[in-house]
Amino acid sequence: MSDLLSQYIDSTWHLPILIGLILVTTIIVGSVTTRIINVMIRKSKEVEDGEDVTNLVFFKRSVIVLIYLTGISFAIYMIPQLRVIAASLLAGAGLFAIAIGFASQAALSNIVGGLFIVMFKPYKIGDRIQVRTDLSGVVEDINLRHTVIRNFENRRIIIPNSVISNEVVINSNYEDNKICKWIDMGISYDSDIDLAKEIMKDEILAHPFFIDTRTDEQKEAGDDIVPIKVILLGESSVNLRAWSWVNTPQDAFIMGCDLMESIKKRFDKEGIEIPFPHRTLVYKNPKPNDEKKQP
Repeated sequence: MSDLLSQYIDSTWHLPILIGLILVTTIIVGSVTTRIINVMIRKSKEVEDGEDVTNLVFFKRSVIVLIYLTGISFAIYMIPQLRVIAASLLAGAGLFAIAIGFASQAALSNIVGGLFIVMFKPYKIGDRIQVRTDLSGVVEDINLRHTVIRNFENRRIIIPNSVISNEVVINSNYEDNKICKWIDMGISYDSDIDLAKEIMKDEILAHPFFIDTRTDEQKEAGDDIVPIKVILLGESSVNLRAWSWVNTPQDAFIMGCDLMESIKKRFDKEGIEIPFPHRTLVYKNPKPNDEKKQP
């Protein structure tokens, strides 16, 4: 019976059909699996806004790769000339040998780096992160090879997992989304510091994104809702800093821009001067000896 089945499979007429069926089945299984996991991701997002879907997305990538790898391996196994190679791929010893072979290569390093990112979660999909000093944006995807970051110009930054897992990452959404936004303003030495502080405080409290993060104990103790301090006596300015809190990094950026404009307008209206560099030019008359030397 096995000989007849082998002759049936090895026949040149039935072999292309069998391989085609295997590949089509692989594609169908991969598509159905993708749709099922996508439904799970959507339901996870609907249950709670901002739900972490990093694990599901990474699981989807891994399962799809496994499905296609298995289907292609079976298709290769059906070809008699390549059956020996396919058997080694499907065998446990063969998989172990492949893993050892890839261990010193960047491909496996990226996969291991991706697994560590998903397991330990230094960041997840949707987090606002900064890598090094010039790479920042929102994490859009984490797959087996790399992490995709969408920067604030809507460009995609592709960083291999093995690289980013060894970098220092600043995560603005890790554990707590709240941000303390510094509002720094410089006023002239002739300006009224108390009035400038009052203007800054009024504008910050009037902004819709501002939140009060004081505890009940701090409120009872009379701590300032918006602390404002003189942080530097500069060459030409008294530098003030206000500590203001918002719920998200996005709100912090918008509030910072709004307050710079509104405080500047209030300073102009109330007579608070924001100093700017001055340069004094001195014109010297030529000395009498110099005039005599001229022809």
